[in-house]
Amino acid sequence: MTRIINPDSAGKERSHLSKTIVLAVREMVLQSEPGMESRDLAAFIILALERIAATIDVSVAAWEKRDYWVKADKFRMEWAWAGQLAKKMRAGLRKEDWGEIAVVAAQAAQKLNKVSVAPGNRLGKPWVGAWEVLKTN
Repeated sequence: MTRIINPDSAGKERSHLSKTIVLAVREMVLQSEPGMESRDLAAFIILALERIAATIDVSVAAWEKRDYWVKADKFRMEWAWAGQLAKKMRAGLRKEDWGEIAVVAAQAAQKLNKVSVAPGNRLGKPWVGAWEVLKTN
């Protein structure tokens, strides 16, 4: 029997989300005043950070099966910031505190400073409509 390989792994999803967050933060920096696009950008960053936080347990499950507890805990600690920043940014967006949102977006960008996004990327604008999605959550 052959091995079944899942092409949509949690690591690939985390990598893709990291790139889109970097792209969204870059776009947010270019905003002169908060508007609907700024809300979409902030909402998208929140949703992406929450999704990254959700992929952590999926990634460490295989290590925990093999009793690699230290490796699993280290990985959790390396990515714990994603869930924390998502909560902070969600609270800032509820209060419409754009200063807090900018600070949290900068912190996310700082954590993802090694992620490179090519100028001619094909990621598009994944944040369009994210505000409506966030309101329903």
